[in-house]
Amino acid sequence: MKIALPTLQGRFLRRYKRFFADVELDDGTLITAHCPNTGSMLGCLEPGRRAVLRDSGDLERKLRYVLQALKVGSTWVNVDTGLPNAVVHGAAAAGEISELAGYSSARREVKYGENSRIDVLLEREDGARCYVEVKNTTLARGRVALFPDSVTERGLKHLGELSKVARLKNQRAVQFFFVSRVDVDSFEPAGDIDPAYARGLCEAADAGVEILAYRARVRPDSLILDRRIEVRLDRARWV
Repeated sequence: MKIALPTLQGRFLRRYKRFFADVELDDGTLITAHCPNTGSMLGCLEPGRRAVLRDSGDLERKLRYVLQALKVGSTWVNVDTGLPNAVVHGAAAAGEISELAGYSSARREVKYGENSRIDVLLEREDGARCYVEVKNTTLARGRVALFPDSVTERGLKHLGELSKVARLKNQRAVQFFFVSRVDVDSFEPAGDIDPAYARGLCEAADAGVEILAYRARVRPDSLILDRRIEVRLDRARWV
């Protein structure tokens, strides 16, 4: 997916009050941007790292610019949690994700379960459905991607909703980890950070929820799915 709005680059200074990030542009201008990531962003927030801001062009917004990506080592990492949903929706609708192919329609943000919304709902004319929950994943240790980067009660709730769907006839449920960096080869739940989520993911898999992880190639002006990576679930440790 190409980023349609203009982008600027600079040097990340700090994140504070969860939704604020200070970035010094290459011309020396200091900008306070909106940080669209509610997680801890563990491993990404070292001051001095290269940063990409997206210009909304909306002069009425309190924070006109959005923090989009940070460079960790030589790798760009997407930190905008809203972008992966659009990428997965577009790729699934175009039949570009083999595991999600064969559906005639793809919708976003559809209500289901108990006061929840599914990120992508795929449907066929015969009534078959595939519910896809997308989780942006930024944390990595070595060549392993991990989720979550902080305790997530909301994420655990989503696993419960998916498990209910997976038990229904002619319905699929998919937890899709969108790994927003290309320097990893496998995925694991971050059980040391949130053991309840790690247990929940293993239990969801046992209930029939399909667990997919794809890494993405991140550039300042684009975000593109690269390839599927291995998912490792240590049931003996977390269940």
